[in-house]
Parts: sequence; structure tokens; C-alpha cells
Amino acid sequence: MAGSINKVILIGNLGRDPEVRLSQDGKKIVNFSIATSESWKDKTSGERREKTEWHRIVIFSDGLAGIAERFLKKGSKVYLEGALQTRKWMGNDGIEKYTTEVVLQGFNSTLTMLDGRGEGGGDYTSDSPSYGGGLDNNVNSSDNISSGNAPIGDLDDEIPF
Repeated sequence: MAGSINKVILIGNLGRDPEVRLSQDGKKIVNFSIATSESWKDKTSGERREKTEWHRIVIFSDGLAGIAERFLKKGSKVYLEGALQTRKWMGNDGIEKYTTEVVLQGFNSTLTMLDGRGEGGGDYTSDSPSYGGGLDNNVNSSDNISSGNAPIGDLDDEIPF
């Protein structure tokens, strides 16, 4: 369908440390979940209410996977942009199941760490050709990252740009 867009923008906190796996061809795949919350005042009771949604995140982009593996941890606040993908899989009970995930892969994927000074705040995208290497010598143009807001403090020496 021409003229359609599949883009997800989320700001939330990691619910657990990122899990890193390797694909059959040796590329990193990073999985984690983030929580987004909204709160409001209930009109009938006057009480504060809160609703939390959990989102499954998968990073296939080599550059972003390396950043997530090294700098994200449970509780980290992140801004991310990706696309929704639903995949079908077979459960242990033999029943087909479906999972919808936010996928960061290739162009138009962004990961920004929003934690305060000294906690690793930084902006990383997979759509900028200005990344000069460092994390992985096999990074290609669709898996590049750039920094518009380099981390401060202890992390300066660990980021390759």
C-alpha cells in the first residue's frame, strides 16, 4: 500500500537488563521491555489512577545493539523510534502464537538514553552515515550510528566517537 507509515515512538523505562543473543550469522540481537505509564485523576472518586503498558523491544541494528548491550540496564530511561512487527511462533503446547514487538532495524531507528548527567544519556541513530567505526568493523551504512549528544562522565572513554 503506497503512502503508509509504520513508526513507533516511545519514552519509557527498561523493566529488565537487555538480553543479548547472536543470530546464526553472528549478528547481535538485543531484547528488552520498556514500561510506559499514564496517570489521571478519576472523575468519580477523585483518586489518582495510573496505567502502565509494557512494550517488547528488539534491536537488530549492529550499532544500536552494541550501545544497548554496553550502556542500558534495568530502570534506564530511553527514547526510541522503531517499527511494529508481529511474528508467528509455535508454543510448547503446539498452538500457534503471535507476538507484536517494536523493532529497531536499519534506517529510521533511534535510541536515546535519557538518564541524567553521569548516567549515560546519549543519542544514537541507525540512519546516519557519520559513524566511523569502533563497535564493529563490519558495520555497514544501514547499521550506522551517530552521536548528537555524547555521554558525559565515565562513559566518555568507552564510546568510540
